[in-house]
Amino acid sequence: MKKRLLSLLLASSMVVSLAACGKSGEGNGQGTATGSAPADAATELVDGKFADTRTITVEVYDRGNDGGSDPTNNMYTKYIHDQMLEQHNVDVQFVKVPRWTEVDEINNLLAAQTAPDVCVTYSYATIQTYADMGGVLDLSSYVEDYKDVLPNLWDWLGESNIYWDKDPESGSIWALEARLANQNRICTFIRKDWLDTLGLEEPTTKDEFYNVLCQFRDNADKLLGADADKMVPYSVSYDVGWRAATLIESFMDPAITEKEYYVNGFDDRKLTENGTKDAIKLLNKWYNEGLMWDDFAVYGSGDTTEDDMMKAGYVGAFTHNWDYPYRNGEDSIEANLKRLVGEDASYVAIDPFEDSNGTHTKWIAGPIDRKIFFPVTNDEPLASLLYLDFISDPETIQYLQIGDENVTHTVADNGAIQIQAATGDAIQNSGMNIDYTITCNGLHLVDPEITELSLAYSYAGVDPNLILRADEIAKTDTRELGNVQVGAIESEAGFGEALSSKRDQVYDKALSASEADFDSVWDAGMQDYLASGGQTIMDERKTAWENAYGDAENLPEK
Repeated sequence: MKKRLLSLLLASSMVVSLAACGKSGEGNGQGTATGSAPADAATELVDGKFADTRTITVEVYDRGNDGGSDPTNNMYTKYIHDQMLEQHNVDVQFVKVPRWTEVDEINNLLAAQTAPDVCVTYSYATIQTYADMGGVLDLSSYVEDYKDVLPNLWDWLGESNIYWDKDPESGSIWALEARLANQNRICTFIRKDWLDTLGLEEPTTKDEFYNVLCQFRDNADKLLGADADKMVPYSVSYDVGWRAATLIESFMDPAITEKEYYVNGFDDRKLTENGTKDAIKLLNKWYNEGLMWDDFAVYGSGDTTEDDMMKAGYVGAFTHNWDYPYRNGEDSIEANLKRLVGEDASYVAIDPFEDSNGTHTKWIAGPIDRKIFFPVTNDEPLASLLYLDFISDPETIQYLQIGDENVTHTVADNGAIQIQAATGDAIQNSGMNIDYTITCNGLHLVDPEITELSLAYSYAGVDPNLILRADEIAKTDTRELGNVQVGAIESEAGFGEALSSKRDQVYDKALSASEADFDSVWDAGMQDYLASGGQTIMDERKTAWENAYGDAENLPEK
């Protein structure tokens, strides 16, 4: 609640500040917050370079990795800095923002008018809030007027991602959507060595998964010896809506219409979708039977307790991002597990949550990822767009993802890129360096065939077959969300953070309630969530859909 109040106060102060000072882009020859880019602005460039050095600041996530490299000063930032100076005469300076509190930090920076020139966030609601107050540049005319000098940006993102958030009435574009090179989302992982020790088959249904968890719990002494009291059969963490996504989706109607999904889908945690309550009720049963981590709700975003338990070998199964146990090279969950437990210890991907059709429907967003935007204080929009163009160059993406041969990767006889553990300032703090390739998430090398060949080898020290298996499962029975273009949902602005917090509380409290209290705890939490803005958003979304698409239940085919 204190964070929410602080954000509102800061936002209020920004309204006063903007009203007093006017738009920061005015009078600088680079355009204004309305997105009016001078038609001849690109003539400032000679062979793609400014005559006078321009300076821009760019946000980069600080993940606080133990033993990681400095996110603002390492091999990759030096490469970007030197190449941008050489190619465009633009001096790039990085500003670190804590990854796990990035929404709070971006709120604070925007309100104080000190945000970097190039900002990135997963929260479009945050962007919309400040756009409504005149604090974000409308990029619509910039990306079009400068199109001729942004070939890489247009080639990589395409009209789909550049226009993804375009308002159908005003034409404004407050953010560009980064592109997912790989749309995989979530997998469930299980200790294969534990299954082998107990003579169990890999579970393929919810019932089989439940039975395996019971066997883990009941054989804690055999599996963990003196550490039996640390046994966690199944873990999903405080962020239940994300971490239990495939279980939740298995309770939803596989034939759900795009209208129903959109109206009930303010965020990607599916709290208000039909079927979600039944999924959480099942988790509540498992929790009360001692099959889940007792203290899951205590450890919030950025805390490493859960990862540490996995690395130490105490967790039997968990659901997470499709490649989660294999990330981070020598500090990955898989690598630590083998060092601490033994070479046979390993997590493998499974697909145990069947839906009513007996399939495993997994909802995936369109090919969009993080949202990139420029605050109104950005007085170098052309230089900033040239930065995005450089970052979208296939050669740049490739270098940032794989680095230097024999330093961060080797090349196999068949041409596959094999990532190897790096040291010092060559360490990548994020998988495939996505914190720098902000327009691209997922392996994307210059040669598509080498990209496909290299995917399984892009995790240092990990058996490629584990990656291939997780990739296959993550792609099984996927259903891609369409782009619902109905304009801004005004009731969403300013409520993203507050409703996300309430959503997590609903999930966490209901999951950990006694079985007898589950219904009352869930219903009370939902009533509060809906009364706090959730129902208003859903109602406005329904009206917006019907205004745009009439009585259609699904988006028109393109």
